[in-house]
Amino acid sequence: MNERPATPITPAADAAADTGATAGATAGADDLRQRHADWQARYGARIGTGREITGREITNRSRIPVKPLYTPLDWSGAEYGERLGMPGEPPFTRGIYDSMHRGRTWTQRQLIGLGTPGDYNTRVRMLLDQGANAISLIPCNSVFRGVDCDQSPLPLLGTCGTVINTTDHMEAALDGVPVGEISTALNDPSPFTLFAFLLGTARRRGIGWDKVTGTANQSDYISHFVANHMFYRLSLPGARRVFVDHVAFCRSHVPGWNPVSVVGQHMQQAGATPAEAMGFTLATAIQYAEDCVAAGQDIDHVLRRFTFFFDISISFFEEVAKFRAGRRIWAAIARERLGAKDPRSWRFKFHGQTSGVDLTRQQPLNNIARVAVQAMAGIFSGLQSMHTDSYDEAIACPNEEPARIAIATQNILREEAHLCDVIDPLGGSYYVESLTDAMEAEIRKVLDIVEAAGGMYKAVESGLVQRMIGASALEHQQKVEAGAEKVVGVNCYNDGSAAPEPESYRPDRAAMEAHVQAFRAFREGRDQQAAQRAIDALARAASGSENVYARVVEAAEAGVTHGEIVACLRRELGFGQPLMVA
Repeated sequence: MNERPATPITPAADAAADTGATAGATAGADDLRQRHADWQARYGARIGTGREITGREITNRSRIPVKPLYTPLDWSGAEYGERLGMPGEPPFTRGIYDSMHRGRTWTQRQLIGLGTPGDYNTRVRMLLDQGANAISLIPCNSVFRGVDCDQSPLPLLGTCGTVINTTDHMEAALDGVPVGEISTALNDPSPFTLFAFLLGTARRRGIGWDKVTGTANQSDYISHFVANHMFYRLSLPGARRVFVDHVAFCRSHVPGWNPVSVVGQHMQQAGATPAEAMGFTLATAIQYAEDCVAAGQDIDHVLRRFTFFFDISISFFEEVAKFRAGRRIWAAIARERLGAKDPRSWRFKFHGQTSGVDLTRQQPLNNIARVAVQAMAGIFSGLQSMHTDSYDEAIACPNEEPARIAIATQNILREEAHLCDVIDPLGGSYYVESLTDAMEAEIRKVLDIVEAAGGMYKAVESGLVQRMIGASALEHQQKVEAGAEKVVGVNCYNDGSAAPEPESYRPDRAAMEAHVQAFRAFREGRDQQAAQRAIDALARAASGSENVYARVVEAAEAGVTHGEIVACLRRELGFGQPLMVA
């Protein structure tokens, strides 16, 4: 076999090769520009014939212009290593783990909350049997308001969440649930009484706190101050104090728990654009990290347990770009601004919930399709856990059949659609990469605005963030009302039929009455002296320098109720009064 002799590579030959390659690339780019110009002329002539839907100027919800065609002129891949890289390595655009969903799929974490603890237990066991592999608990609105069940009108109790005011209640809600083996998410605002009840349940069962895993889903008091006022129990400085103490307590005593969940969902559901929601969320995360460091905590210990919680709207490609850009920005912030050294601290771990704001009362079965699209956006974005909304959530607390469909939606996308076979399957798309870069630029603009205001704490204290969100909410609503933003069954394709009457879930009245009576009996029969000592210790900690959250846990174990703990801290740290802006 004759072989062609190798040509020696000299510096001159190498330079000539580079020159040739550059010349070829330049010629190729020139040819592409000409072909693109020719196509654009044909496109312009075509849409000039009255097809206004393809000819109108299109922007996404973040106000980024969307072109009709993307080519290597928009994103060539020349910066692949810097902008994308490989999954599990900086800049993490393609995912925070090497194998992503190919190795381990997202956690199916359905948010559940209804009725008595026994009602919750029945529903959560059903969902676990249907394929959910983690649990989440939403308390009754009375709990969110910071009061006990006997302080709220009986007909309202348990209609939007589970009535849990003591460790006994938590133990009943989690009867038969392996607390030390399954991840738990608690929608539990400051001062995190539900988590204290969970720790009490674990202790009663002989489960070490080092085995307890999960997330404090609602630890983000800033998002509550801005956009979720029912969750806002303590004054802004008071909530800040409890938050930092909560993080310190968890790092010392419950190492597998994520005490920080920065919630972009509240911002976006209040009306922020996807870019604004991401920007405000990252600014909040910076604030929390710096507050913990100022309290003497190690940045790597803190950031390893940072998590994020986002809304996933139906703006499919925009949401994919939002999360890819956010992951990239956070990795840079963690390393360059916050000084984290451990690569685990650079990971942008997030839970996604399909957007209830996009769901409609009109033609509610259409919401099944909406949720499927939103869920696909979350999967293609590389999320770590997900909740899919039930189709009736715009009408009432989800009923059992819609809840089953919501779980099945995730199962179908994973098992039948094979969406986990390829890591970051949209990576390299001219449109997706261009949009990811554009989203990054918009998110950084938001970060700059907040930074100029003195950081997120001061920005929300002054009302700047609230005004920005309000303006975006109004702009979007005006587009819907004008018909520029289409909503099927609402402002287009409406068959004229009336929206269905709510089929509101109502817990059994007799069971709820018995629950309240049992609660009163518990409070009267407990060791009153031990309870009072625990309340006094909690008050002293709040007015002094002790870790407040350690005293919350002790109070819960002494039989102090949720409402009593919140009332004590409101007296010492101030009542939560969110800022109202015009």
